[in-house]
Amino acid sequence: MIKKPSRAAARIKRHYRIRNKISGTAQQPRLAVFRSNQHMYAQIIDDVTSTTLVAASTMESDIASKLESTSNIAAAEAVGEAVAKKALEKGITEVVFDRGGYVYHGKTKALADSAREAGLKF
Repeated sequence: MIKKPSRAAARIKRHYRIRNKISGTAQQPRLAVFRSNQHMYAQIIDDVTSTTLVAASTMESDIASKLESTSNIAAAEAVGEAVAKKALEKGITEVVFDRGGYVYHGKTKALADSAREAGLKF
């Protein structure tokens, strides 16, 4: 019998592998992405001081009110745009992208592309 690890466990293992290679600093913080079945989350984190500088998600009422669904590509684009606007207001222009173990495709790619279009560089 073949025992396969769960998809969630495999994602967490990939995420740890990615996190060993990238880290956010004050000059270039980390843009971390998390997806659940119902929502999208994005945070800009300074790993040196272990602080979240900016955060946006589909759980925020101003973002969720504009969306039909909080778990599709349009929702990911809205979160990417919101996190980029908040970052630019705080003076953050350059980040390191942390895809969180997810494949760079679909919602993850949509979030990254909309953050780039809104003015973040990575």
